Amino acid sequence: MRWWKVAGLAGLAGVAATGAVIARAERKRRAYSADEIRARLHDRVAEAATTPSTSPEKPE
Repeated sequence: MRWWKVAGLAGLAGVAATGAVIARAERKRRAYSADEIRARLHDRVAEAATTPSTSPEKPE
């Protein structure tokens, strides 16, 4: 086999693997109901509000 054939097959395998990962993530994302998503977002906002900011303050 020539090197360009190997490179082409490797590229094709990479595209297929990326597609599989994206499809899996999409299925996982769509498995939540709207109420579950809303509850998770509310939890994240509440957690962010109680966690102190780690960014340094600007000196005046």
